[in-house]
Amino acid sequence: MSTNTRYQKNQKLIVDIESLGVNGEGIAKIEGYPFFIKDALPGEKAEITVTKPGKNYAFAHLDKIITPSKDRVEPLCPSAKICGGCQLQHLDYKAQLEFKAEKVRQNLIRIGGFDEKDLASVEEPIMGMEDPWHYRNKEQYPVGVDKEGKVIAGFYAQRSHRIIPNLKCRLGHKKNSVILQTVLAHMEEYNVPSYDETTGRGLIRHIMTRCGKKTGEWVVMLVINAETEKAIPGLSELSEKLMSIDGVVSFCVSPNTSRGNVINGESFITVAGKNHITDRIGEVEYQISPLSFYQVNPDQTERLYAKALEYADLTGSEVVWDLYCGIGTISLFLAKAAGRVRGVEIIPQAIENAKENARINGLFNTEFFVGKAEEVLPAYVRTHNEKADVIVVDPPRKGCDSVLLDTMIKMVPERIVYVSCDSATLARDLKILHEGGYELARYCACDMFPETAHVECVVLLTKAHK
Repeated sequence: MSTNTRYQKNQKLIVDIESLGVNGEGIAKIEGYPFFIKDALPGEKAEITVTKPGKNYAFAHLDKIITPSKDRVEPLCPSAKICGGCQLQHLDYKAQLEFKAEKVRQNLIRIGGFDEKDLASVEEPIMGMEDPWHYRNKEQYPVGVDKEGKVIAGFYAQRSHRIIPNLKCRLGHKKNSVILQTVLAHMEEYNVPSYDETTGRGLIRHIMTRCGKKTGEWVVMLVINAETEKAIPGLSELSEKLMSIDGVVSFCVSPNTSRGNVINGESFITVAGKNHITDRIGEVEYQISPLSFYQVNPDQTERLYAKALEYADLTGSEVVWDLYCGIGTISLFLAKAAGRVRGVEIIPQAIENAKENARINGLFNTEFFVGKAEEVLPAYVRTHNEKADVIVVDPPRKGCDSVLLDTMIKMVPERIVYVSCDSATLARDLKILHEGGYELARYCACDMFPETAHVECVVLLTKAHK
């Protein structure tokens, strides 16, 4: 492998782009030495400038496309090249789906150790969207000031905390711009200071919006650098303005006085309206509090959960464990077809939502536990010696804890349904479950985040009977 001695910062090169990296960046190689180039696409010849040379690889800036890819398209958003929210707007959507399907496939091969031919027999076509725009039901906008001192909101530039002003994100709902303009105009009128990460001073840190696609209900939440909502000048006037916007049923504030990068505070205060919004996925209605996890793409969520339910193959008598259950979104889908469903989630507010969601849907064959899945499940197994027929897991990006995986294997369920938002940690965990006696029976990728490099996946594992 080459070292960085031949390549210096600001050096200009002409390269051929060979492939896409896991984050959607183009990859070129010179004598085996890779360059990672944002916005470059496979099949392109490009002029680049080396920005960060290293011993084993380098980052580079795309200066000029000499020969464009047949899959290159003009980004819909004018901020696409500088905003860190989207990585693939310049790639045709059909090619995006092919990239994501291959990303999952390669992780299962390289990390999971599965045979490529075996995967071909269990892989289902990736689930894409007919319209890959304006799909997000939740947005979080950092607030700051521009060089002239004017209050702005938008998104962080890639690998930075520099705010790119953007009130009309092409992935979010069009009503977001009305809400944002209302808040920013109020801040200007009442001289409400935005938060400054450098000094730790200022008040408004983020503006969060979330809507129920089926119900049309909206919540607006301000994350503030103060302990109480009373710190906001003109609060009653702002509340009146926001609650008058069509569909807004809740205005909340989340105190966050920490100096870290965590967006939301640990709690929220309801200033006006309800402390939640409602939405429906399929036939199930959910109450969603501002801090609870809820999938951001409702159309694809319904398809993803339907696939998980299909894989669970429930007949009405099974005992099912839903780990990392959140507000019970998958749990309640399963409860309509299972004998008993037990959900586990670390966030207390989410479990309260899950219990209430079960109540309003009349699904009393459910039970929910607060705590870490890797602690709650082993403890329950020790004290109750219960066998699970089906286990469903939907962990965060870091995947499942090793103790949890071991407990799942010891419970000997007939089927494990693994919903994943990171195919690399999915592949790592599947390798352990496979070694524990489970076969990869079916899997399907789902494009929950069009125009970005992220992809979800749902996998069915079945117990190998010898």
